[in-house]
Amino acid sequence: MKMPPPICLFLLLGIFLATAGRAADAPEEIVPNDKCLECHNQNDLSKTNAAGQSFSLFVDEAKYKASVHQTNLCVDCHQDLRFRWEHPDDGHVAQPVNCATCHESESQTYNASAHGIALRDGKIASATCKDCHGHHEVPHVGDPGSPVNAAQLVATCAQCHTEAASDLDESSHGSHGNGAGHGRREAPNCLDCHSGHQIESLKGATPLKISQDICGKCHASERLNTRFQLPSRQVDTFFESYHGLAAQGGSTKAANCASCHGWHKILPSTDPNSSVHKDNLVKTCGQCHPGIGSNFASGKVHLDDSSDSEIGLIVNRWVRRIYLVLIIGTCGLLAAHNGLVFYRKVKATLRSKDRTVVRMDASQRRQHMVLLTSFTLLAVTGFALRFPDSWLSWALGTEDIRRWLHRIAGVVLLGAGVWHIGYLILTVEGRRLFRDLMPRPQDWTDVKANVSHLTGRSPNRARFGRFGYPEKFEYWAVVWGTILMGVTGLMIWLKVDVTQWIPRWLVDVAITIHYYEAILACLAIIIWHFYHVFFDPDVYPGNFAWFDGKVTPQWQHHEHPLEKLPDNTPASGPSMTPNPPTPSNPNPPPAH
Repeated sequence: MKMPPPICLFLLLGIFLATAGRAADAPEEIVPNDKCLECHNQNDLSKTNAAGQSFSLFVDEAKYKASVHQTNLCVDCHQDLRFRWEHPDDGHVAQPVNCATCHESESQTYNASAHGIALRDGKIASATCKDCHGHHEVPHVGDPGSPVNAAQLVATCAQCHTEAASDLDESSHGSHGNGAGHGRREAPNCLDCHSGHQIESLKGATPLKISQDICGKCHASERLNTRFQLPSRQVDTFFESYHGLAAQGGSTKAANCASCHGWHKILPSTDPNSSVHKDNLVKTCGQCHPGIGSNFASGKVHLDDSSDSEIGLIVNRWVRRIYLVLIIGTCGLLAAHNGLVFYRKVKATLRSKDRTVVRMDASQRRQHMVLLTSFTLLAVTGFALRFPDSWLSWALGTEDIRRWLHRIAGVVLLGAGVWHIGYLILTVEGRRLFRDLMPRPQDWTDVKANVSHLTGRSPNRARFGRFGYPEKFEYWAVVWGTILMGVTGLMIWLKVDVTQWIPRWLVDVAITIHYYEAILACLAIIIWHFYHVFFDPDVYPGNFAWFDGKVTPQWQHHEHPLEKLPDNTPASGPSMTPNPPTPSNPNPPPAH
């Protein structure tokens, strides 16, 4: 049967549209490497950039296939040419390669470097990735032929920094010193001072950065100093000098290593061309100290008086030794004298018949002594473990000794806590102690009253019963600290066991809590507790209730006037203040 012409036309149109749709959906074919190499395998293919520099567009296929990008297509880097089969006849100009597509972190670092900043400022001749790493034949950095390999790095930088590279080559760090110029990796090359991708310009660097982070990282190395037979304390002696102390104090004008020794052309002091040669010292030092003479310039910056090479070093060493003996002897005698004075005053205080009021019973004093001993040992051993390079750590012996002393003290402290809980529950005095130490609304009223008094807004100080807010605050702080330090300490000690049940990061948090809670506890003891026990002028040379439980009636009446004492205990005595209150004033004035 013959179809009508209109139907045939509609069928042909449908077939055409369906075919066109499938063609549109089909992905475009990516340009292969072979297509690129049809032109780029020509040795004489080149181009001139905006800076007037002519550069080759030739791609050596063999080197490309041996490079780190051997598995990449050309268009993986030249992505704007990915589907341009007619390039360059289509008039499209290839865009610069964006290395950040694969090397994002390195590119971000480069953008913050001296090269990246210069490029952003319009200095188009500034070095980019390809200038240092190569173009298409990028070898692995470990390849001795790589332009960024240690053996080739100076030559690579010399393409732009000719003078600096020449100076380095003539220096102790370069060929002159059998260093980087000979491929010696121990010798510093450009990147050791100026960093890797984040190339730093050190012109504005602080003296501390130059001396500590640039020069110090090699010259403080025991391995390098031993290998190259260099003085071992050059960095230490610099920081002990005026220049070093000023640098550590934040000075931006103090001389640093480069101020005296130079930067790229660093020569040994025996070289007549060296800035620190004896014949050049007046000129070198005179840059900062105009008008100096040879006597000034002959002074030592790196003063290591263990040497016998000069009379000045020998004299300085003996003066130091004499003063050390003098300091130890004089201060020892002074300490012995004042120690005996303090001892006699303490002895007289303890023998005084005026101390008749009992503040702490025998059980409380024993508990306090265990707490005092274990806390002190925990603090000493804990900080010795935290700072293993400290003299405290050295004094306590090996790490095992410090660790086990710390653990034993921790167990004793927790044992004291259990003892105290039993005392509170099982004894009459313990239950009374607990009731008297419970916070009450009156404590907040007392805080406000004392703040007003201490700031001069009120003549009346707070009046306390057996315990005021200072004692209650301290007591509950000890309870809180003991629980927190006990829990975190056990988590750290038994970390393998506890991580069977909890995430490992909780142990890390426990370490942080343990450390900072220890600092808080020690500072609170020194600032708060020691003041009330030793530093308060009203209790000098000390409140020894912790030793024998007793205080004077005068102190008791001054500090705790509302406490009801047993009938056989004197409740008051002569006032501790220079101006005792009149009967019409129920609130005694503060002690001065």
